[in-house]
Amino acid sequence: MVRRADLTDRPPPRSTDLDPPDVALVVVAHPDDAEFQCGGTIAKWARLGAAVHHLVLTDGSKGTWDATADTTALARRRQLEQEEAADLLGGTSVTFLGLTDGELTSDVANRDRVCEVVRRLRPDVVLGHDPWKRYRLHPDHAAAGRLVVEGIVAARDPWFAPEQLRDGLTPHRPRALLLFEPDEADHAETFGEADLDRKVAALLAHRSQWETTHLHHSPTGDDEAPLDAFRRREAELAADAGRWAGAPFAEAYHLLDDEL
Repeated sequence: MVRRADLTDRPPPRSTDLDPPDVALVVVAHPDDAEFQCGGTIAKWARLGAAVHHLVLTDGSKGTWDATADTTALARRRQLEQEEAADLLGGTSVTFLGLTDGELTSDVANRDRVCEVVRRLRPDVVLGHDPWKRYRLHPDHAAAGRLVVEGIVAARDPWFAPEQLRDGLTPHRPRALLLFEPDEADHAETFGEADLDRKVAALLAHRSQWETTHLHHSPTGDDEAPLDAFRRREAELAADAGRWAGAPFAEAYHLLDDEL
């Protein structure tokens, strides 16, 4: 999990609110990345009838500060938490590639794995990490961003992973790619309070991450409980993006559409 960019000095978005897709796919490095970065968007689209699929690339096994933890058990727990979170958002399916947390690479084999999921699910819109974001700390987020971009290129062209076509898949070109936590935000997806409530509920389903991400990043006042501070922080972040977009709540993206 990484926090969203400050939008205070950004020009207004050049676009807001894509036509709701029939099918959306969010590709993330770890369990909980989707809920933090685009949970309001997912909740809105699912409410409007979209089939929303998660593709989680790594197993999340390094998501703890406990040096004695059973990381195999943690990875399984994080899968269950992700499935619960996706369900709370109204999601349709979750696919886990199970690659090792902290060791994700944007190589041809992993690109083709992402390509296969895109060809199989045939999303209208894909959401993923921005691979061009500056000063990024987590290597998995950068690699995941490259994989979503390169996986879309592969999925649309028949001479990438041609063995998938022999297995019955066909090339597929999404109409839009939304990059979250963007280096240059230029698009907003707006949503309402009910969607924000579903986003927060989905985030809280990732209970194994409360210490390292949720509550660790939620400084509290003397009389404020940590979970209340977390809910307040998420509402404030969504409201900040909403002010940028001219709406109650929003999430910021960089939109690629004509480039696809």
